[in-house]
Amino acid sequence: MKTVLITGAAGDVGTHLRRELAGRYKLVVSDRKPVTDLREGETHARGDVTSFDDMLAATKGAQAVIHLGAVSTEGDWPMVRDINIDGTYNVFEAAKQNGAKRIIFATSNHAVGFYERAETIDHTVYPRPDSRYGVSKAFGEALGSLYADKYGMEVFNIRIGNVNPQPVDKRRLSIWISPRDLAQLVSIGIDHPGIRFEIVYGISDNARAWYDNSNAARLGYKPQDQSEPYAAQILAKEKPGDPRIERYQGGTFVLAELGGDPFKPPPSR
Repeated sequence: MKTVLITGAAGDVGTHLRRELAGRYKLVVSDRKPVTDLREGETHARGDVTSFDDMLAATKGAQAVIHLGAVSTEGDWPMVRDINIDGTYNVFEAAKQNGAKRIIFATSNHAVGFYERAETIDHTVYPRPDSRYGVSKAFGEALGSLYADKYGMEVFNIRIGNVNPQPVDKRRLSIWISPRDLAQLVSIGIDHPGIRFEIVYGISDNARAWYDNSNAARLGYKPQDQSEPYAAQILAKEKPGDPRIERYQGGTFVLAELGGDPFKPPPSR
C-alpha cells in the first residue's frame, strides 16, 4: 500500500479526500492547523507549507504527494506569494529531495478563469488567470512542468472546479465535482503508470461543462456523478448577476480584490 502525503488535509477538499481515500493508501495528513481526528491508517505530520523544513520532514517516506495546502480565495499579494507560490515550491523541492516523484497538484479553474463561458476549452489552452490566486495556480502548473522535464518528477495537475456533495449555484452546475469523482481522479494521479506531466479538469459528468475533459478520459476517468439533476432547483432561485461576472468562467473572481468565492469569507492572516 502506497504512502501518500496530503498537504492542507484539514481543509474542505482534504477532509473529503481523506474520507474517500481511506483504506486505499497509507495517508500522512498535514496542515498548519492541528489534525486531531486521525482515522485508522492515517498518521500526522506537521505541515506549514511556508516552512521548507516542515515539508522536508512531511515528505520523507512518501511515494506520492497530494498538494492541497493553499489560500483558496483571492488574497493580497504577500499572502498569495508566501503560501501559494513559495509554499508550492517548498512542496515540490522537498518531494524531489526525498524521492517522492509523483505529485498531484490541486490547481484550479481560476488558472483559466478569463476564458468566456461561451467557449469550451481543453487542457492545452494558454493560462488566463482571473486573480492573484489564479496566477499562483498557473505558477504551480509551470513549476510542475519544470520539475517533470528537469528532474524527472511525475506531475498530475487537476484544475478543480468546485468540490461539494452537490452543486450550490448556476456557475457550479458547469464546474462541480463530487467528492467521489475527485477521489477517482486523484487515484488516477497516484497510480496510473507513465505519468510525466498531465493537466485534467476536476469536474463531474456535467452537461453544462465549459471544459473538454478528454485528457482525463484518456487516462481512464469515468465520473459517476452529474450536476444536471440539481439544475431545476438551483435555477429556480438564481438571480441575475453582474454581466461582467456572467461573461467569464471565473465568476466573481474576475472582479474580486479579496475573497472571490461568495460562500467563503475573504482570507485573513
